[in-house]
Amino acid sequence: SSEVLEAIENVIQDVLKSLAQKKAPVLTLANRSDWRNIEFKDSVGLQMIPCCTTKQIRIDCPRSAPKFALMLKILSMIYKMVQSNTYATKRDIYYSDTLLFGSQSVVDNIINDISCMLKIPRRSLHILSTTKGFVAGNLSYTEEDGTKVNCTCSATAVTVPSNVQGIKNLISHAKFMLIVEKDATFQRLLDDDFCNKLSPCIMITGRGVPDLNTRLLVRKLWDTFQIPIFTLMDADPHGVEIMCIYKYGSVSMSFEAHHLTVPSIKWLGLLPSDLERLNIRKDVLIPFTKQDQKKLASIQKRPYIACQPMWKKELEIMAASKLKAEIQVLTSLSSDYLSRVYLPNKLQFGGWL
Repeated sequence: SSEVLEAIENVIQDVLKSLAQKKAPVLTLANRSDWRNIEFKDSVGLQMIPCCTTKQIRIDCPRSAPKFALMLKILSMIYKMVQSNTYATKRDIYYSDTLLFGSQSVVDNIINDISCMLKIPRRSLHILSTTKGFVAGNLSYTEEDGTKVNCTCSATAVTVPSNVQGIKNLISHAKFMLIVEKDATFQRLLDDDFCNKLSPCIMITGRGVPDLNTRLLVRKLWDTFQIPIFTLMDADPHGVEIMCIYKYGSVSMSFEAHHLTVPSIKWLGLLPSDLERLNIRKDVLIPFTKQDQKKLASIQKRPYIACQPMWKKELEIMAASKLKAEIQVLTSLSSDYLSRVYLPNKLQFGGWL
């Protein structure tokens, strides 16, 4: 915490120095959304290069002055929280002054900018993000406040903890981990008692694009147990994008890649080639939209696809067919095909990439 306080004090001292010299204060931020600032490393995923291009938030520029003020406001809130050892969620910060901040996304963006500027992970700034992910299966742990949590598979899952760093005494006999893209599929597998039927496993869902806590938990479980991790996604560009976030990270959070990515993650399904192999009827597939085509083209150009020839092939099959499929498409074969046939076969015969 002294490191965080010192980092904030240094920023404020620079602002005061500029004012004393009658100069307009400036906050310098790394350009987080620029692909030119990102390098791809097999062992880490997408990470920010050390000498990246920056942008300035100036107080004497009408366009950036409001952001400058909001950054100082949130810095002062972080400073107080670190000093008093209290925590707040991003929602708490937004609701402390909704008129000032205007929207939740403004707060989220500024917090990421501050984290990147100070080179300090967000959870060390005493800001917790609201969790939306679920975990179930062969796993138990103790939360920071001493609460014991048992995720043993039942009809209900456990919410991913909001302070993943604080959990300890993790125990599991799981043979593998399955990341499921969608909540509906996750719940279906829970109802089918998938975690116990095949072999003990841990199931996680970020319910779409994963939040920070879900990604932190996947990484923590990987660090702790070193078991294979598989992903179950829709066979569409959006599903591939979500899987890439777990495996390689995202451009906007590349400055935190070391804590968030698990490059050993494998693509289990739904593979575009599976649709042909399983003779899925064309009438249950969904035609591509313009947006799908654009998204797929952008994924195909990414640096990590070049070192995944099998993935590249699957994306080419998807691009050629211009058709996409949700995981639920397997119910056209039989209502429990996913848990009774598809997943057991894939896991038994190594049908992953």
